[in-house]
Parts: sequence; structure tokens; C-alpha cells
Amino acid sequence: MNKPFFLALLYLGYVNELPAQTAMDSVKQTINHLFTSMKNGDEKGVLECFADSAIMQTIARDKSGETVVKDEIVYRFAALMGNIPKNSVDERIVFDVVKVDGALAMAWTPYRFYRNGQFSHCGTNAFQLVKIKDKWKIQYLIDTRRKQGCE
Repeated sequence: MNKPFFLALLYLGYVNELPAQTAMDSVKQTINHLFTSMKNGDEKGVLECFADSAIMQTIARDKSGETVVKDEIVYRFAALMGNIPKNSVDERIVFDVVKVDGALAMAWTPYRFYRNGQFSHCGTNAFQLVKIKDKWKIQYLIDTRRKQGCE
């Protein structure tokens, strides 16, 4: 048997034995790509994680202590991340819950945010993702932010 042909068959047999990436793995990959892009100051990388019509919001408190929901604009957020020095922000997440149903996914990710190596705040991200052209895109992201109760 021809040696290159044999090696090709051996390789194809090995590739077929590799575990396929699950939908949950793909969802996590998109979310991890967002935080890696943020850490790297990569505006383009941040933007490619979001759907064109994506919505970002933050739950906060106003001066009187009332809960308010603040809108953020995705492309402005991406531009901000693109203008920060590499490794100056680091959002460390934990995947608490990830659910997938067809082209819809959600992820609940508690996090701790560090700026220039120092703890800044913590909270939870709630992601809604949609599979568009075989890629998971963040359609909706809302988060909480606080400085206490982060243990």
C-alpha cells in the first residue's frame, strides 16, 4: 500500500473518532471569545460576537437607590474595548447555566471584573444567543454590577 495513502486513511480514521463539538460548547466558545477580545482590546473581535440587532443593558441603581435599566450601544462598547490597553480589563466568568433549544441559547454567567489587575466589581451576565448562519451570536446581554457580596 502507498505510504501517503495509508497515512491519509489513518488520519481520517482519527478525525472521525474526535468528539463533535456540542451546541453548548459552541455557545460557550462565543461567550469566551467576547471576553478574550475584551482582554485583548480587540474591537473587531468584540463586534463579531454580537448579532447586528443586539441589545446590551445593565441593571444599576440611581442616586435615590432605585433600580434602573441602562441601555448600552454595542458598537460604542466595542470601540471602548478597542481603545483600552491589552490586558487592562479581565472579566472572569463561570458558566452556571447554559441551555440550548434549536437556534436559541441562554447562558447565566456570574463574574468578577478586574481593571489593571485590581478587583473592580462583580455580578452576573444573562446572555441570549441566536444561531445565525451556523454561528452563535449574542442577541441580548443584560448584567448586574456590584462591589459587595462578591464572595
